Amino acid sequence: MHSAVACRQAANWSKLLSNTAQNALKNETDTSYIMIAGPTASGKSQLAVDLAARLDGEVINADSMQLYADLSILTARPSAADMQEVPHHLYGVLDGAHRASVAEWLDLAATAMAVVRGRGKLPIIIGGTGMYLDAAIKGIAPIPDVPKPIHDDCVALYRQIGGVAFRQRLAIHDPVVAGRLADGDSQRLIRAMGVWSATGTPLGQWQAAPHQGALPGRAVKLAMLPPRECLYQRIDARFDQMLQQGAMDEVRQLYQRQLDPSLPLMKALGVSALKSVLDQSMTIDAAAYVAKRDSRHYAKRQMTWLRNNYNTQITLDKKLSESFLENIFALIR
Repeated sequence: MHSAVACRQAANWSKLLSNTAQNALKNETDTSYIMIAGPTASGKSQLAVDLAARLDGEVINADSMQLYADLSILTARPSAADMQEVPHHLYGVLDGAHRASVAEWLDLAATAMAVVRGRGKLPIIIGGTGMYLDAAIKGIAPIPDVPKPIHDDCVALYRQIGGVAFRQRLAIHDPVVAGRLADGDSQRLIRAMGVWSATGTPLGQWQAAPHQGALPGRAVKLAMLPPRECLYQRIDARFDQMLQQGAMDEVRQLYQRQLDPSLPLMKALGVSALKSVLDQSMTIDAAAYVAKRDSRHYAKRQMTWLRNNYNTQITLDKKLSESFLENIFALIR
């Protein structure tokens, strides 16, 4: 399929799937919720709105960056019009100074799902954060929270001795986790060291414990995996649009808060590149190139995760057709 045709087809996914889903799910009495997963810029937000409008549903966010109140443009939060058309939950609900965990998101999602169901609506979970999606389906290991002083000590140690030495030190206490992490994976290395420091039990041992807290009910899982060339075109065009909408001002305001640079929000796509423009160490064109490149790399990792870990009933890719979707929906009725 030529890329132009593939991109035009992908642009029509939302309408095509929504019509099919409406017919297939109207008698689906035991479907507890729909889960839509996909890489950044795949069009899943529009699909969620369309499905919610047609199936009397409400949207629940499963994107780690869109949880935060800051950077609504740069994190591609749904538009005000979309959020007015159908109710949305867990968008912009946390301050950027907060360090959200998977367990916290799972608790928030469970509460939101109960609210949606209490109104007699269909919950529609949407996102591209693999850890959130996995936790929703499987639950999580009962890993205790790490007290902030211990976390801060681990951050300071990582900065002092560097990733190589830090991972080697972690390996003494938690060889399982240290063996699967890279030296530069500061966030996960620091978390693993923090868990061991706080509990005396390796993170790997906690992770091996039975999981708990999965969202209740049966999920109909959709995966949006558009042709790569089409996805990359969408990523590039969307970042250009973000700049026009004021992404630079968002980053300026974020840095004026002088937040801890290790916070999750500070690592959102595009933040570092645009900060370089503010520092006059990079031109806007160079920053746009870097941000788009990083976004494409991130999307590639998301798609790899989805293909390897997300056991979807319905995959939207270049094979999309009306009969294809009808056949898939027939399997889950």
